[in-house]
Amino acid sequence: MYAVIKTGGKQYKVSEGDILRVEKLDVEAGDTVSFDEVLMIGGEGDALVGSPAIDGAKVTAEVLDVRKDKKVLVFKKRRRQNYRRKAGHRQWLTVVSVAEILKPGSKSKLSAKSTKKADAPAEKAAAKKEAPKAAPKAEAKPKAAAKAAPAGNDDLTQLTGVGPAFAKKLNEAGVTSFAQVAAWDAAEIERLDGEISGLKTKAEKGDWVAEAKKLG
Repeated sequence: MYAVIKTGGKQYKVSEGDILRVEKLDVEAGDTVSFDEVLMIGGEGDALVGSPAIDGAKVTAEVLDVRKDKKVLVFKKRRRQNYRRKAGHRQWLTVVSVAEILKPGSKSKLSAKSTKKADAPAEKAAAKKEAPKAAPKAEAKPKAAAKAAPAGNDDLTQLTGVGPAFAKKLNEAGVTSFAQVAAWDAAEIERLDGEISGLKTKAEKGDWVAEAKKLG
């Protein structure tokens, strides 16, 4: 079964178990978020099509991470004018794992830690008008999740496609042993790919998880 949802002004076709990158939501890692703007549900029997959304249908997902995307470079040039401008931008995004697709009248089987709605622009606007100005923060907000302590110091250059420079980047990201690589899942690879450009492609092409299990 699949569904077509709308969030952040974009439409996504999703199925249970899919890992999705969407525009930043007001959530934290570990939360459960619900997408109520479901445009279509299909794959089992007759398709349900909304006008524009299906009343009572929703898609629930677990928040894996909230982070910045890879940098996008913007370069402007005017020839013969000695004009050059270069700028970079990293867009905030939320990484979610789709847990359930619920038809109208269906009940969720999740026992979520905290469930939040994904797009509520009217409610947010009203809350901003009513809310008083916040007092200055006394302490910096702690990071969502600390990196795991290194389990050992293995020669990561034994993995296919990993040279000394790339191994150094892995070490700086907290990956120092084959045991850590062998324990990677799709969500962890997705998280690390946001820190180390090209990691996901290299890991899948070289099948690092399988290699690490043999080397470890």
